[in-house]
Amino acid sequence: MRYHNITKADMLNGEGLRVVLWTSGCSHHCPNCQNVLTWDENDGLLFDDSAILEIYHELEQDWCDGLTLSGGDPLFLKNRKTLRDFILNVKTKFPNKTIWVYTGYTWEELMEQRKNEKELSEILEHIDVLLEGKFVLQLREEKLKYVGSANQRIIDVPKSLKTENGEIILYIDNSEIANQIKKECITC
Repeated sequence: MRYHNITKADMLNGEGLRVVLWTSGCSHHCPNCQNVLTWDENDGLLFDDSAILEIYHELEQDWCDGLTLSGGDPLFLKNRKTLRDFILNVKTKFPNKTIWVYTGYTWEELMEQRKNEKELSEILEHIDVLLEGKFVLQLREEKLKYVGSANQRIIDVPKSLKTENGEIILYIDNSEIANQIKKECITC
């Protein structure tokens, strides 16, 4: 796996102060994506022990609330094995820190994929919040918390995985703002 950056004391990509890993690789290619440079899986730096130790150092700080994985798409197929191993290690070393993951996949797509993919299933079982869905320019809204467009949801992963009927439990409910944006969108 490769990555583009490690952001420290980030306040924009999850609750509190966080360390953010910006992974390389994305197959969604959303029009007007803010991170086009991260699409190429072969671009950026090798995610090696040095990068892992840099992230661990940030997570050891009392002020750091957790880790956010963004990109690109951290759940890009070729990232999943490395990401699974990394997430399991983070949860073991820092059980009180939260892990947030941004992805262009929807919850429904991931639930279908996890049936046949153990790595994805283990990733989902060890993260706290999933910010999901492709960025849609026509649904863009700056008032939404932590996401860029009204179709994207912020999901409480542990609670959602425990529901018997596959119900999605939102961690942050942007639906009031999102519904207003969708009503105003003529081209969607």
